[in-house]
Amino acid sequence: MSVLSDKSDNSDSPVLVAPHDSYVGSIDQGTTSTRFLIFNREGEPVASHQIEFKQYYPHPGWHEHDPLEIITSIEDCIEGAVKTFETQGHSARSIKAVGITNQRETTVVWDNETGEPLYNAIVWTDTRHQNLVRKLKARLGADKLQDLCGLPLSTYPSVGKLLWMIENVPKVSEAYEKGRLAFGTVDAWVVYRLNGGPKANVFVTDPSNASRSMFMNIHTLKYDEQLLDFFRFDMAKLKLPKIVRSSDSKAYGTLTTGILKGIPIAGCLGDQSAALVGQKGFSPGRAKNTYGTGCFLLYHVGDKPVISTHGLLTTVAYDFDGRPQYALEGSIAVAGSSVKFLQNNFGFINSSSEISVLAETVEDNGGVTFVTAFSGLFAPYWYDDARGTIFGITAYTQKGHVARATLEATCFQTKAILDAMAKDSGRPLAELAVDGGMTNSDLCMQTQADLIGIPVERPRMLETTALGAAIAAGFAIGVWQSFDELKSVNIAGVKTFEPKINKEEREKRFGRWEKAVQMCRGWANE
Repeated sequence: MSVLSDKSDNSDSPVLVAPHDSYVGSIDQGTTSTRFLIFNREGEPVASHQIEFKQYYPHPGWHEHDPLEIITSIEDCIEGAVKTFETQGHSARSIKAVGITNQRETTVVWDNETGEPLYNAIVWTDTRHQNLVRKLKARLGADKLQDLCGLPLSTYPSVGKLLWMIENVPKVSEAYEKGRLAFGTVDAWVVYRLNGGPKANVFVTDPSNASRSMFMNIHTLKYDEQLLDFFRFDMAKLKLPKIVRSSDSKAYGTLTTGILKGIPIAGCLGDQSAALVGQKGFSPGRAKNTYGTGCFLLYHVGDKPVISTHGLLTTVAYDFDGRPQYALEGSIAVAGSSVKFLQNNFGFINSSSEISVLAETVEDNGGVTFVTAFSGLFAPYWYDDARGTIFGITAYTQKGHVARATLEATCFQTKAILDAMAKDSGRPLAELAVDGGMTNSDLCMQTQADLIGIPVERPRMLETTALGAAIAAGFAIGVWQSFDELKSVNIAGVKTFEPKINKEEREKRFGRWEKAVQMCRGWANE
């Protein structure tokens, strides 16, 4: 599709065109930090501000965020970035809209009358509800769920986190019984609060986020009675956000406080869909891999969902014009967080940027394999009983070997996902576009190219997730009119990593990884 169709179902709706000196803001609410970036029409970030926020790990396998701290971090990032923008001589009024991209699946619950959160947000990596999920898998009809919603039952989607809170948190169960319990992924919570909470009650989500809950039918993009009945929700007691398009000039309301008060929120995408948009993956066959806290590979399959039979997820890529686009997704729970683990838990490095230097102190992994299954293994394995395990340690093993094995773990899992995607889609990928923090490591990206046997392309500007949210908002208010206008965005300075090992060596290394994967299972069953 080269030109976007009408933004509304009404064919006579006016086409919005923004002034030439327009800018778009992007809220990038991630797992470990929040950022606000301001993009120009060329898709270049001209100002930004970032804040890391507190991670809560109350028990093994538990991971939480403070919902109010998320909102405060967003407000502070907006103020910081806009002040920088103004010192450059720009006016805050030239920012015509704001887009949102967010960590997906992370679950927030609040009282729909007061707008106050009822519990900490349970993060997508959390596995406290593992036993609950196993019981759900044994329930009649469990094998039919993926055909309806695109996701298999696991600890990953939002539904298990919500069920756990209803069963185990008195304030949540009380609100549910009174019919006052509002559920949302982070996007819905952020939009709700930035619009002023219960007073305006802007309670919406987009399909790329709603498709991560197991509540939405992947074919109709509507909440599905069969799914909700399977999980035994009483819909008279539970409030769900309205599902609206990913790009919409009115549905998401406006900012009600701060330096950008009155500016519309005009776009919303889950972080991995936003990265696909930011990589301009607008046509079927395009794919991207984002190496963040976790690692997520999305492969655009077109306007009809493909239900995986090889361990992948089916998700909504975006819906800009009422013609939703779909993707196959491979999700890796632990990527950049494994580097943080070496820094914070083992003290191997002082900052994440030092990982490559440490890894390059040795020539190879020295026989070490590190299966970084801190939250079990996600795609394509879905082993919730696996735990992080290091194999092959000898008296010869040094810190550099473990560092190399840590980087390789993400690369091996990416290869497993690409192999599954080739089986599901019927066609192997020709090259892989990458972004995210770990891609700053040339060693990691060369290792990735070696293990998958195809070129890896890294853009100079790596803020593709935030750019994707800006594109969604920009389309809604006329900063851009068509996909063609974005062809020249972020093409300068692309670095390509070509494979340097042969197929035999590649398969030998991968076979060793697969052996380690099988050996790390069963630790969480006791």
